[in-house]
Amino acid sequence: MNINLFPLTGDVSPAVRALGWEWAIEDACQNYVAREAVQLPEAEAETLLQAADTLYDMLVQAIPDALPDEFLRQLAIPPNLWGAVRHSWHDERHWHLYGRFDLALTAEGPKLLEFNADTATSLPETMVVQWASLVAAGQAEDDRQANGLFECLEDQFRHWRSLNHDRQATLLLVHLPDSAEDEANCAVLAEAARIAGFADTYVCPVDEMRVSVAGEDRGVWAETVPGQWQRFDFLFKLVPWEILAEEEPALTADLTDLLLTRNVVVANPAYALLFQSKALLAHLWTTFPHHPLLLEASLQPLAGHSVRKPVLGREGQNVAEIRPDGSSGADIPGEFGQQPQLYQQWAELPTDAQGRRYQAGVFWAGEACAIGFRRDISLITNLSEFVPHLLV
Repeated sequence: MNINLFPLTGDVSPAVRALGWEWAIEDACQNYVAREAVQLPEAEAETLLQAADTLYDMLVQAIPDALPDEFLRQLAIPPNLWGAVRHSWHDERHWHLYGRFDLALTAEGPKLLEFNADTATSLPETMVVQWASLVAAGQAEDDRQANGLFECLEDQFRHWRSLNHDRQATLLLVHLPDSAEDEANCAVLAEAARIAGFADTYVCPVDEMRVSVAGEDRGVWAETVPGQWQRFDFLFKLVPWEILAEEEPALTADLTDLLLTRNVVVANPAYALLFQSKALLAHLWTTFPHHPLLLEASLQPLAGHSVRKPVLGREGQNVAEIRPDGSSGADIPGEFGQQPQLYQQWAELPTDAQGRRYQAGVFWAGEACAIGFRRDISLITNLSEFVPHLLV
C-alpha cells in the first residue's frame, strides 16, 4: 500500500498554548512530530477504529475466566503478581482506562501487531500536538481527524470514579524518574481526570511515592508541597507492572496488599498485563484461527517470513526479523533477550514515496477513539517519528 502525505505548515505552539498545555510542545513531543500528515480516507479510518473495538472484545473473550496457573505461566506473568491479576480481573471496580493497538495496514486490511495495554504513551502527540498541527495549517475542521481521545479518557475516569464511589476522589499519577515524555503523558491524564471530577490530582516520579501497609497510615502517599504529605485513594502508574514485580518486589507486595483491602485502586489494573503479554497473541490465534484481523502467531518458530518478539519486551528491543529462508534479518538489540519469545507472521507496512514505513496506532479508551502514525525507514518501526493524519 502507498501512503500519501499532506504538508503541514505553520507553528503549532500558539494553538497548544491557547489550551494551556505548554508541556505538549516541549522537547519530549515537538522534536519528533512530522510537519506533514498522512492523508487517510475516512473509510480506512473507520476500518481501523472498528478493528480496534473488535480486537478488544476478542482479547476479553479469549482469556479464561479462572486464570489458571498454566495460563498465567504461559503469558510469563510474574508469580508475585498472580494475586493482583486475578483479583482485579474478577472485580469490575478495577477498570482498564486505555491502551493502544499497533496495527499494520495491509492489502488484506488491518492486522494486529500488538496491544500496548498497560503503559501506552504517545498521548500528548496523539490528542494535542497532531490536532494543533492541523490548526496551524488551517485544516482544523471538526471532521478532519479521528481524534476523540481526550473526551474518551474523561469518560473513562468518570466511570472509574463511579465504580469506586466509596473512595475519595484523589488521584496520584506516577512515572519513571527522569522521563519528560512520561511526565507529559501523566499530565494530560491528570487533566482528563480533573475534568472528570477528581478533586485532587498530583503527578510525580514513582520514587517520590510512599506506600505504607501499617496501621492508620495504610495507603499511598506523596509530598504534594514541602513538608505536607497527602494520601491518595486512586493511583495511576505509568510504570510497567512486570518491571515493578521484578525490580521492586516489596513495593509490589505492598501495592497488592493495599488493593486487596481497597485502600487504593490502581490503573491500569494488574490484569492489563494479560493483554500486554505478546504471548496472548498466540492464544488469540488458537482461539480465533485465521481471523482476518490477526497474524499467525505461536510460541514456536513459524515457517516463512516472520518476526520474533520477547513476550514482555518494550520499545521494540530484541525484536528480530526471520527471513523466509530462515536466516536472520533486522535485529534490534535490547535487554529482553532472555524472555520467552513470540513468533508472528511478517506484515508488510505501507510506505511513502521515500520508502518510509508507516505503522498505525489506534487508541482504545472504552472504545476506539483516536489514530496516529509512526514512521521509520527501518523494517522495525519503534521510537520513530510521529506523523499526524488528515481525513480525506
